Amino acid sequence: MSEHPTADSIARYASGDDLPADVLWAVEAHLETCETCRLRLADVAPPRVTALTTAVWAGLEPTGTPARRRRAFARWATPSFLPWLAMTAFVVLLALSVDGLLSDRSTSSAVLLVAPIVPVLGVVAAWSRGMDPAHELVVSTARAGLQLVLRRTLAVLVVVLPGLLLGGVLTGASPAYWLLPCLAVTSVTLALGGVVGVRRAAVVAVACWAVLVVGPAVVVGGVPGVLAPGAAPVWAAVLVGGAAAVVFRSAAYARL
Repeated sequence: MSEHPTADSIARYASGDDLPADVLWAVEAHLETCETCRLRLADVAPPRVTALTTAVWAGLEPTGTPARRRRAFARWATPSFLPWLAMTAFVVLLALSVDGLLSDRSTSSAVLLVAPIVPVLGVVAAWSRGMDPAHELVVSTARAGLQLVLRRTLAVLVVVLPGLLLGGVLTGASPAYWLLPCLAVTSVTLALGGVVGVRRAAVVAVACWAVLVVGPAVVVGGVPGVLAPGAAPVWAAVLVGGAAAVVFRSAAYARL
């Protein structure tokens, strides 16, 4: 409809009267692009329609500081973040307890063995369909994709690393052993997540770490070679490679 709808058409549309299909389609299509006619429609809308739209808009408006805080929190984490944080603290405390019970100090520190994969569990919680009730809405927004993945990953690291540092101080597991592997495993998980999905990538990373590092360390004892300070250059290369892969495939994260 190149011209504005007539006053009669607007009034009949507002009151819900039957209109010819072509006229109804033309009025609705025109209202989508014409602010003037939308204002005309609001002027002639029946009181019950006006009351309904007013109530709907009132419900959509943020109410005070708590709503703003919740909205800011949602940019960085999912509703499952706090339960996951409690679970992470439990895992670190459990590792500390295991270290305290072990009298044979030739056995690898439990904190050292789990530190590189603890953030991966948080990445799963931060970008999981099952743990985020607003997942469908989030992924349809303009900020979805790599930006949101990196935001939530950073939030996970900011929360997890201090706890791991404290656990390392208490058990003697220096960050020199696990910090670079921690960041490298997280970056590789994100890079693989751009191909198979973050959740599947995290499962693969945790399983490989358990089989290739934790299992042999428990059986043989001592600090695994992959966590020795001499392996730092290798982990640095892995970290850089994973980060480069994430940036190179940034468009893939919009389809997660």
